[in-house]
Amino acid sequence: MQHFPKLLSSQIAFDIARVILDGFDKHYSLFRQASQAAREHFERMTWAEAQAQARERIAFYDRRVDECVELLEDEYEEAELTDSVWREVKLHYIGLLMDHRQPELAETFFNSVCCKILHRTYFNNDFIFVRPAVSTEYIEPAQGTPTYRVYYPQTDGMRHALRRMVTNFQLAGEFADLDRDLAQVEERLTGVLADMALEPNHQIQVLSSLFYRNKGAYIVGKMINGSRDYPFVIPILHKRKGALLLDAVLADVGLITTLFSFTRAYFMVDMEVPSAYVKFVRSMLPNKPRSEIYTILGLQKQGKAAFYRDFLHHLEHSSDHFEVAPGIRGLVMVVFSLPSFPYVFKAIKDSFPPPKETTRELVKEKYLLVKYHDRVGRMADTLEYSNVAFPRSRFSDDLLAELKQVAPSLVEEDGDQVIVRHLYIERRMTPLNIWLTEAEATGDKAKLEHGVREYGNAIKDLVAANIFPGDMLYKNFGVTRQGRVVFYDYDEIEYITDCNFRAIPAPRNEEDEMASEPWYHVAKNDVFPEQFSVFLLGNPRVREYFMKHHADLLTADYWQQRKDRIQEGQVEDIFPYPQEIRFVNQAPAVSGSSIA
Repeated sequence: MQHFPKLLSSQIAFDIARVILDGFDKHYSLFRQASQAAREHFERMTWAEAQAQARERIAFYDRRVDECVELLEDEYEEAELTDSVWREVKLHYIGLLMDHRQPELAETFFNSVCCKILHRTYFNNDFIFVRPAVSTEYIEPAQGTPTYRVYYPQTDGMRHALRRMVTNFQLAGEFADLDRDLAQVEERLTGVLADMALEPNHQIQVLSSLFYRNKGAYIVGKMINGSRDYPFVIPILHKRKGALLLDAVLADVGLITTLFSFTRAYFMVDMEVPSAYVKFVRSMLPNKPRSEIYTILGLQKQGKAAFYRDFLHHLEHSSDHFEVAPGIRGLVMVVFSLPSFPYVFKAIKDSFPPPKETTRELVKEKYLLVKYHDRVGRMADTLEYSNVAFPRSRFSDDLLAELKQVAPSLVEEDGDQVIVRHLYIERRMTPLNIWLTEAEATGDKAKLEHGVREYGNAIKDLVAANIFPGDMLYKNFGVTRQGRVVFYDYDEIEYITDCNFRAIPAPRNEEDEMASEPWYHVAKNDVFPEQFSVFLLGNPRVREYFMKHHADLLTADYWQQRKDRIQEGQVEDIFPYPQEIRFVNQAPAVSGSSIA
């Protein structure tokens, strides 16, 4: 330590480090302000403003990074920023983070700024944080509010402990019948511990901030008894006249995992110490990677950084080779995967054969639309990267040749690395067409019906979110580990409100009926739902189940009615948990934004 001051002798390096940290602090201050405002939107039921602010918050990070880069480039000449200066910048930055409450986020912000200024050859430990340098263990909030609150049912009684748990959030507005709601919550939670002896450490721990998303606020906590944790989530909603209610108890890990799914919009949560929130949620969902938890909490850049570190670690401890992903090859994307890694890698091709009429920039706009949109549990979130380096030794000659053939502008060999200049990474799912084919081949009628029913449910949920999938072929949908059908091919999506749903006009004569081309005018955004059956329902068994559950999707009236409701602001509620676990006779209003 005695040589530390002598080593860090550059005032420029310290000033740069200070500028970058000031840029991050500004970003996180605005991030928290937006998260705090979510409470006000929930209390006032200003759903449109809440969703607009959630979308706006996603853009905060890149704006602050760009501001910081512009400031540094205006202030310093390139000749001043030598390698030794950049090394000192990182060391000064580490020193500034010693008492910081979001050090891991600040390190990622540092990386984002540096990667915009430096060439990729400098993306190494000397210049950026390839690995975290500051521990996030045992960071405590500064403002005296603990990360979570603790309640003791054995001392206070379960009902009283639950009442304190709910009322400590001090939401504006009255509950319609809090006593009734608490009785139902108590019944569900005590049922989890039925026939168990209560240990001396029996307690309830609840995160101090509510989790807001669309029209719902969520209490996130866990019961502890002995050496075991029992996670739970309690949704708080509004009734039609604005009174509050506790709507359900999610005590099943599978249901909580679905609530925190990569297919849903990000939560709005006010967190002074985000790593503590991630640690708490991971204690509830130990199989969910930290990267996904950071992302679902709205810290998607940190999620990307954590994911990439996990990916590098996996590469270091595996030896299998990248291969073309299973399924029908797409016209727009080339998709490859590493069998041992549960994600797929997607690059946009340089050109697209007919009937595709799009460009790389339009495809990127569609993916960005999904990033900012409410995904209602039916669209996969994507991680977007630039200049991703893969080991050349892990690519077969055939795969590399295909990448160079269909996307030569994106692929470069650099020594022992393959550089992909632009890439999307998504959670790997079983393509629905493969799922349905396997179900039929094995004679599993229940699995086949489930897939068809979930497919229609996915489309209807997308409609509720004002999304028309465009290309509705089964190959563009995947099945998750929980058996949910999710859409993941975005190059043709449109807003429902931008589509014109029509019934096919009756032929005027026999010549019309026999004509190979339509006898009626078709505009660009015209959609004829009755035509869906031609390319979706060729399989008799699939057709049987589709007509049983979703025949309405083949009528223009269904789509037009939903479009009318969206334009009137009356979007159906979509719950991120099953209807059957909701407390009875407590339906919230069906107008306004979705609850998902």
